[in-house]
Amino acid sequence: MADSTLWWIITGVLVALELATGTFYLLMLAIGSIAGALAAHGGFGTQAQMAVAAVVGGVAVFACYWVRRRRPGDPSPRADRSVNLDVGEVVQIEHWQADGTAQIRYRGAPWTAVFRGRAAPAPGRYRVIELEGSRLIVEPAPGP
Repeated sequence: MADSTLWWIITGVLVALELATGTFYLLMLAIGSIAGALAAHGGFGTQAQMAVAAVVGGVAVFACYWVRRRRPGDPSPRADRSVNLDVGEVVQIEHWQADGTAQIRYRGAPWTAVFRGRAAPAPGRYRVIELEGSRLIVEPAPGP
C-alpha cells in the first residue's frame, strides 16, 4: 500500500471520529494528516511525512484552541433569559443574613436569594441574574 493511501485512510478515520464525537480538534488533526498525504504525493520520505503531518496538525490544534479561548463563551442556560424567564426580574430584599443569603417571597413562593457582588449586600432592589435550582442569584438592580 502506498504511503499516501495510508494517510488518506487516517484522514478518513479522523474525520469519522470527529463526526461521532464533535470535538473539532480531531478535524484539525485530520488537516495534519492531509498535509502528510500531500507530502507523500510529493515524494517525501516517511519521516518527513510524519514531521509535516505533526507540525501542520499541531499548529492547527493550537490555532483552534487560541481562537476558541479568545471568543467569549455562550452564557450558562441558568443565566439565559430565553431559558429562564426569571432572569432579569427585579425583587425587593428587606433583610440579608450574614452568609450573603436572604429568604424572600417571589412569585408567591419562598425562595433563597444569593448575593453576587463585591460589596456587602444591603436591603433594596435586586435583579435576578441566574437560577441555581431553587436559589435566585441576584445583583443590585440599576436605578428605578
